[in-house]
Amino acid sequence: MVQEVKTMAEYQQILADNKYVCVDYFATWCGPCRMIAPKIQEFEGKYGNVKFIKVDVDQATDIAEKEGISAMPTFKFFTNGERSGEVIGASEAKIKEELEKCK
Repeated sequence: MVQEVKTMAEYQQILADNKYVCVDYFATWCGPCRMIAPKIQEFEGKYGNVKFIKVDVDQATDIAEKEGISAMPTFKFFTNGERSGEVIGASEAKIKEELEKCK
């Protein structure tokens, strides 16, 4: 199950503690977010070396602001705490392409 992060402290800790992180910035009212969610769950099972988290932009507004999220879904990829990739929109192929770099 993809972990939902609600606080900035928790968010920063996860980025610091994991080599590879995929963050799904979503909103509960976003149709494409709901459509891609099962695929992200599937990717979590396939890419065991990547920590998958999700951030509800309406609940964790401080995280959304810090990361400059203006469209949902947005996926950001981090390597050793540094942003290494980004996908705006529910593009399964582009998300997979970024995940393949996490090796």
